Amino acid sequence: MLKEFVDVLVIGAGPSGCVSASHLHNNNIKVKVVEKTKFPRIVVGESLIPRVMDHFAEAGLFESLDAMNFEKKLGARFIRGKEICVFDFSDKYGEGWDWTWQVPRADFDNTMAQEVISKGIDLEFESEVISVTFEGKNSITVVKDKNGIEKEIHAKFIIDSSGYGRVLPRLLDLDTPSKLDPHSAIFTHVVDINRPEGEEGTLISFDILETEVWLWVIPFSNGNTSLGVVGPTHFINSLSRDNNKIEALNNAVNMSDYYIKRFGGIEFAFEPVKLENYSRSVKSMYGDGFALTGNSSEFLDPVFSSGVAFATESGMLAAKLFIKESQGITVNWETEFTGYMRRGIGVFTTYVKEWYTGNLQTLFFHQPENPDVKRKICAVLAGYVWDETNPFVKKHDNLIKNMAYIINSEKELAEKNLS
Repeated sequence: MLKEFVDVLVIGAGPSGCVSASHLHNNNIKVKVVEKTKFPRIVVGESLIPRVMDHFAEAGLFESLDAMNFEKKLGARFIRGKEICVFDFSDKYGEGWDWTWQVPRADFDNTMAQEVISKGIDLEFESEVISVTFEGKNSITVVKDKNGIEKEIHAKFIIDSSGYGRVLPRLLDLDTPSKLDPHSAIFTHVVDINRPEGEEGTLISFDILETEVWLWVIPFSNGNTSLGVVGPTHFINSLSRDNNKIEALNNAVNMSDYYIKRFGGIEFAFEPVKLENYSRSVKSMYGDGFALTGNSSEFLDPVFSSGVAFATESGMLAAKLFIKESQGITVNWETEFTGYMRRGIGVFTTYVKEWYTGNLQTLFFHQPENPDVKRKICAVLAGYVWDETNPFVKKHDNLIKNMAYIINSEKELAEKNLS
């Protein structure tokens, strides 16, 4: 059997894998990337948040992505009936990027992968991981290419960025149930023939159909728009008979007073994709000789577009910690990797939970707006969830529910006094 020898094997060529591989290569680490699929390919996660821009810039991928002229995302709009809340990333607490992109992931990921290849990194498409064995921290990974030919890849470290493929969690029995309630999504793209002129036609929006059910609208610069519905799995399943995804998504669009004219009856560019019970977690984010990054470790929920940000954050961090170890510096992976990532994941987990309880929606739509509160929440939505000078990061466990309780109590008292 053919054998290859590298310092780091990266499994998966999505954003996490490309950021990891590029940063390793930039620091003279011999890296190989294996990707099971053929690019370009359809994948969810089309709305980014500003924190990812730090990673693309540091990994040397920003210029190639910027040249693609993807739609700029300057903030996000949340709609609930006639109520509208808009967050502007340029008006947030603290430092950081004030814009990012809305992207068709097929083009976006392929651009990154091709840039990685142009750097001289060995990236092999249509190569599936069959098995992994460890000898201490060293590993032997057997991969099979599209022609059925197998070979061994000997590596000092593995970064698993395989996303929903979850290669090492499956092979090493690391999967564990998510702490979030089961939710599902159905999405597709449309040729946006009814797109309005100006900002309205480019603005990413989240239209709340019920407290736990929402529609996403993500316009792209190519004239297409991503359209999806998210909600509890039982609700998503109730949208159609016989799991008909076209019927389900059409029924969801028909529930939207805001978007029914724009998207009602519109033809879908491809059969809608269903992601069922998408939240994921793992028993451990690392082990001797490997680290899990992106969706291969944790995936929360698409509501605040945190998926790619956590993917690139963990991918960059895993690469940096391996480089540190390769220089003979001791790394405490529990503290420096898991502890760090869990802090950010914990903040977003609170926001996802409080979104579905309705508490966060209470803060979003409360009038009159509190500009200071809004700026601090905006920083979280931008992905700066490790900045503990922000009380909406540091006190995330209680602050949202406590503020929502006060707002609702005051509203009830005012209504009682009026009656």
